[in-house]
Amino acid sequence: MLSRRLSLFCALACASPAAHASLSPVEHTMIATVDAEQARSIALLERLVNVNSGTMNLPGVEAIARLVRPEFEALGFDVRWIPMAEVGRAGHLVASKRGDGTGKRLLLIGHLDTVFEPDSGFDRFVKHGDVLEGPGVSDDKGGIVAIVSALRAMQAAGTLAAADITVFLTGDEERVGIPRTRSRRHLLDAAGAADIALDFEPLSDPGGVEHGSISRRSSVAWTLRTAGRSGHSSGIFSENAGYGALYEMARILDEFRRALPEPGLTYNVGLVVGGATAALNETVTGGDATGKNNIIAGTAIARGDIRALTDEQAARVRASMARIIADHLPGTGAEIEFAEGYPAMPETDGNRAILSLLNAVNADLGLPEMPPLSPLMRGAGDVSFVAARLDAMAGMGPSGEKGHSKGESITATSLNRQGKRAALLMSRLSREAREALPPR
Repeated sequence: MLSRRLSLFCALACASPAAHASLSPVEHTMIATVDAEQARSIALLERLVNVNSGTMNLPGVEAIARLVRPEFEALGFDVRWIPMAEVGRAGHLVASKRGDGTGKRLLLIGHLDTVFEPDSGFDRFVKHGDVLEGPGVSDDKGGIVAIVSALRAMQAAGTLAAADITVFLTGDEERVGIPRTRSRRHLLDAAGAADIALDFEPLSDPGGVEHGSISRRSSVAWTLRTAGRSGHSSGIFSENAGYGALYEMARILDEFRRALPEPGLTYNVGLVVGGATAALNETVTGGDATGKNNIIAGTAIARGDIRALTDEQAARVRASMARIIADHLPGTGAEIEFAEGYPAMPETDGNRAILSLLNAVNADLGLPEMPPLSPLMRGAGDVSFVAARLDAMAGMGPSGEKGHSKGESITATSLNRQGKRAALLMSRLSREAREALPPR
C-alpha cells in the first residue's frame, strides 16, 4: 500500500506545473455541458429532495434509488440494487462501467438516505435565487446530482468511455446497519477493485474558503455502566456501603477529562442517567432513573463517543480508558462497552496527491487553491471504511449551510462548480496509468 501511494504521489503531485497549464478542448466541452445542463441538474435535485428518504423510511430510500437508476443506465452503466433487510436497512445502489483497462479505477461514494425522517417537518425543496433548500439537499442528494452532472459532462466530451468507474450509493450512511461487517461488506468489495475513492458528501468551506478533505477521524460510541451498593445515605463512604454508583461514575469521567487528552483526540460524554435504578430507552437517546436524596445510587449509565486521527490512537485511548475504569472506588464496580464504529481516514501521501491534482484543476478553472481540511472539522463517513485500502478524498459534493437541520441548503453555483471539478478530475485520473495492486 505504501509503495502504491508513494508512486501515485510522484505521478501526480510531483508532475510539472505546466502539465495542465490550460484547459483542453475536451475539458472546455465538459465545462460547457455542466453549464448548459444546470437547469436539468436542479430539476433532478428537486425531484430527489421532494421524496423523503430518512434512513428508516425504507420505501423512501428505495424510491430515491429508482429515481437515480435511469440516470446511470442512460450513461451505459450496469446498475444493481443490493437489498439490506438483513441489517434492517433498505439497501445500496451500485452502478459500474468498465473502461479501456489502462486508467485509474474510480470508486465514487454517496448516499441515498438523509437524517430527515417523515416526521421531521422539513419536507420540500425551495429555490431562493441561487440558494437551494430542502431535506438532504446537501447531504447527500446534492452530491448524487454532482456525480450525475460530472458523468454526463464526461460523456459529452468523450472521456467517459475509457473511464473505469463504480458509483456506490449506500442507503444507510446516516444510520449504518449493524453489524457493519455486513452492511459495508459490498462497499469494501468495491474498494478492492478500485484505485481511488472520491466521496461526494458536502464540500467544507469554513470561513468561506473551500477545503479538500483528505483525512477524517474515526468515530466509536461507548457505554459506561457503574454499580454500587444501594442503601441508606447515612452509610455512604463506609466500608459496608461503599461510595455508590454515581461517585464511581464521577471519578471515571473526571479521570477521562484529566488523563486522556492528546492532539486530535476528542471523547465526549453526551448522556448520563443514574440513581437507585437507571435504564436507557430503546433508541439510546435518553433514559429513566429513580432515586431519593437519602438513597445511595445503585447504578449509573453514561454514553459518549471517541473520535481519533488514526485507528492506533483510538486503540490507545480505549486501553487507557479501561485502566482508569479498573481502579474502582470501594464498594463499586464498572464496565465499558464499545460499539462498532467508523475507522479513521488518515492523511497519506496518496490522498495529498489527489488534492494536488484537484488544485491543478482549480488553477485551470481560475479557482483558488484548496488547502487540506483539518480532520477535526469533519465527522466520520462511508469513505472511512475504504480508506485503508485505497487513496481517497472526501467533500466532492456542493457546499451549503445548516447541514442536518431545518433549512439545510446549498447554492446552485456550488453545485455547478463541483460538477465541473469532478468531471475534470475524474477524466484526468482516468488517464493516469493503472498500477498493479498489491495482494489484499
